[in-house]
Amino acid sequence: MPEDYIHNLFAERIGGPGFGKGTPVYKFEKIKRAKREARKNNPSVELLDFGVGEPDEMASNMVVEALKIECGKPENRGYADNGIAELKAAAAAYLKDVYGVEGIDPDREVVHSIGSKCALAMLPDAFVNPGDAVLTTVPGYPVMATHAQWNGGRVLRLPLSEENGFLPDLGAIRKEGLKNAKLLYLNYPNNPTGAVATKEFFEEAVSFAKENSIVVVHDAAYGALTYDAKPLSFLSAEGAKDVGVEIHSFSKAFNMTGWRLAFLAGNESVISAFAHVKDNFDSGQFMAIQKAGIYALKHPDITEKIVIKYKRRLSLMVESLTEAGFSAKMPGGSFYLYAGAPSFAKGGVKFAGAEDAAEYLIKEALISTVPWDDAGRYLRFSATFEAKDKEDEHRVIEEMGKRLKGLGLRF
Repeated sequence: MPEDYIHNLFAERIGGPGFGKGTPVYKFEKIKRAKREARKNNPSVELLDFGVGEPDEMASNMVVEALKIECGKPENRGYADNGIAELKAAAAAYLKDVYGVEGIDPDREVVHSIGSKCALAMLPDAFVNPGDAVLTTVPGYPVMATHAQWNGGRVLRLPLSEENGFLPDLGAIRKEGLKNAKLLYLNYPNNPTGAVATKEFFEEAVSFAKENSIVVVHDAAYGALTYDAKPLSFLSAEGAKDVGVEIHSFSKAFNMTGWRLAFLAGNESVISAFAHVKDNFDSGQFMAIQKAGIYALKHPDITEKIVIKYKRRLSLMVESLTEAGFSAKMPGGSFYLYAGAPSFAKGGVKFAGAEDAAEYLIKEALISTVPWDDAGRYLRFSATFEAKDKEDEHRVIEEMGKRLKGLGLRF
């Protein structure tokens, strides 16, 4: 057969002619393979999945009902383009009521997105030319960095260390690294560490952005999921609206995973540029979904109930993991626990890194986690595991602890 000419047409940004040939196996694919093998080899043993990064429950019944009602209205059938005015107004009111952020103009300083992932993917198109840089925290969500690189930009990775409270050390960034830097990506409460930012840090980020002419993009996907303090918005810092935007997702705060709805708020120029780029990518989210989202924004008590559930689960997980030898601490936010990965297991088994440890836990104990080796060796445990009720939560977590203790882990 003649050579497949299509491979010679692939863009260099995805690998050019080499796309799909000899592609390295990344950790999430390794985890999937290990889970399939573990289930095949142990069909009668329950796999405990603490690696899931999405809510385990449906959206609120009332949000679902709102969608059902709005789906049947003819005025919702058309293209939404850059969003309906009612959603923008609800978003501004939500920021004021939940986060205490005043003065957001819904017409000029808010725009919706088909999920926060799309927003992060599109923003580099508004800012990044070949040779420009974006600053992004690691470990973390890589989408904005990926698209910056696809635009010919470079990525400066800011490590998150436990010693610094999993906040990036902005003062340690060398001046040469800031050459042609355009965007600074932040994410608090943080995935995967569960750390929360302080108002002082956000104020530092504002000053840093002004001094270096950088736009701050704060990914607040887990913003409302906090346990020891009221949710904190980047936009609450003085001058934040002068330098950046904040992205709010409906997926985590309202269990609306898969509905694909988010909004951006903040600097008018950034919002305008994003809306221009977005207008060339999509025609907006279905208006019925936006109107169901409005119902959610007007009922933050939905999130308050979700927070109670995650706090209960995370507290139990901390206790169980600590008894198994992990150095586990209650996170300030998100639904993740981030704990140092073991170095050894019984029988002289040694782990080169967190990925090795995660694969071992799946194969030997049918416990799935997500490994991170970007800035130290850590495992992420999610509180969104499957459980039928509170009693079943206790059962699953107790079973996790029992299995972990049996592995003879050393750190």
